[in-house]
Amino acid sequence: MIEKRAFGRTGHMSSATLFGAAALGRVSQAEAERTLDLALQYGLNHIDAANSYGESEKRIGPWLASRREQFFLASKTGERTYRGAWDHLIHSLELLHTDHIDLWQMHNLVDRLEWEVAMGPGGVLRAFIEAKKQGLVRFLGVTGHGVTIADMHRRSLERFDFDAVLLPYNFVMMQNAEYAASFEALMRLCQSRQVAVQTIKSICRRGWGDRPQTRSTWYEPFEDQAEIDTAVHWVLGRPGIFLNTAGDIHVLPKVLDAAERFDSRPQDQVMLQQMARQSVEPLFV
Repeated sequence: MIEKRAFGRTGHMSSATLFGAAALGRVSQAEAERTLDLALQYGLNHIDAANSYGESEKRIGPWLASRREQFFLASKTGERTYRGAWDHLIHSLELLHTDHIDLWQMHNLVDRLEWEVAMGPGGVLRAFIEAKKQGLVRFLGVTGHGVTIADMHRRSLERFDFDAVLLPYNFVMMQNAEYAASFEALMRLCQSRQVAVQTIKSICRRGWGDRPQTRSTWYEPFEDQAEIDTAVHWVLGRPGIFLNTAGDIHVLPKVLDAAERFDSRPQDQVMLQQMARQSVEPLFV
């Protein structure tokens, strides 16, 4: 079974590997339920969904209905206004067959102009606060991609006391000195406030470029089990963070297998050798 870690100050012990529901965006109900059954077998008890992940919430809802108390359930909205976000929340609650979301997150809040709208008087933050008061959500978070996101998350935490953040974290990205410094500054702030830190893109090899896209992930993932082991173990070797699984149901079993066998973090020299051998490139520049 995959180990459990305290999910920030929420009081929930979440599996160190969170189920990334983007993998269910374009699959059948039968495929989705087989995938969720597999995640459950490995001890995953935390689902990270989003309103924009295709039909993922529609697929999760029927399966989750009889298991709701077993899972910490997260969702996201990419809306920046109060009205749009509120409509997203009601729709997600209906699709997920639940009366509450455990963690509701502002999705990919990176752009500064969007940030001003979201945090303004008619923005999504108002919907977040109101939804929590009404008991429709329990905790609040913010997510994002790109090399500026760690700094943006710190800005968001200065504006509001969010319970969780989500951002990219892998070995190649941490070779970017500027991003690494920003990430570490964010980690110090999160640790001081007991804010949960979720990470994405753990097994990203590079962007697809001109190569044919053979997986549902929007980046080219590692495929070999040994390569996935190394990447996953490097992320899980960082105390106090969580790894979101990749967005492809066919790659997922290898990620879960790697996570269950996690013992220690690979040395940086091993990671550098893998980067050179597999032509690893940063996804965000």
